[in-house]
Amino acid sequence: MTQRNLTETTWRETRAAATDAIAVLPIGSQEQHAEHLPMGTDTMLADAVVSRALALLDARAAAGVEVPDLVRLPTLPYGHSPHHLFAAALTLSAPVLGMVLDELLDSLAGCGYRRVLVVNGHGGNDEIMRLAVKRFALRAEVTAAACSYWTLTDTGEPETDSPDETHAELVPGHAGWFETSLMLAARPDLVRLDRARHEPVDPPALFDRPPYPGLTVERHGEWERVGGATDDAAGADAEHGERLLDRRARGLARAVLAFDAASRPTA
Repeated sequence: MTQRNLTETTWRETRAAATDAIAVLPIGSQEQHAEHLPMGTDTMLADAVVSRALALLDARAAAGVEVPDLVRLPTLPYGHSPHHLFAAALTLSAPVLGMVLDELLDSLAGCGYRRVLVVNGHGGNDEIMRLAVKRFALRAEVTAAACSYWTLTDTGEPETDSPDETHAELVPGHAGWFETSLMLAARPDLVRLDRARHEPVDPPALFDRPPYPGLTVERHGEWERVGGATDDAAGADAEHGERLLDRRARGLARAVLAFDAASRPTA
């Protein structure tokens, strides 16, 4: 496999790689993650999962197994985060983020890329990203895919790493056990675990525990009311985080291979 970083290639190398390679675009956000996690948590976790997945594919290639050529794009560090402005966020509106993705994807097509994978690290980007990929495939002769990293595991089985049922229900949550455990594995130097306090609220947040299965509910001021986090991060630890991160990286590596098999040019 030839794995390249787009930023470090010349234009001729970029166009030469585009013919067969899959372009990988990670996207994140800059937003509040309670008192104990940094603003760039979503961006850093998307980066970490992509980096590990590509390293796994490199190891597979070194063992003589065929894997696709990949070109990694710079991570888009801004996302759709107006619901976190009560504390702090640098946010793009939904139409603007959609337009940014449209123009980046169109630029890739203009450079000759015909296969693109977007890997998301922030829940607020998910619907916008998926719509952008759908629009892209309608207007250009491409095959495009999208995923949010937390939806992928190495087996496709439900999460079993959580220390108790409460945490299992809240995967991935926001600034709680899941993300804090991942950050303790990926960037422990940036976690202020001594500040990880989350008092339960009554009633529970509607966006997190809807009153009926399948019903999406949004209530004004809900994120501020619950203090910016969905669940308690006090039980987070690096050991669980390492397993969670490894499973997502292995899941993404498997997803890349499956996408390659489904989209490889036949001519």
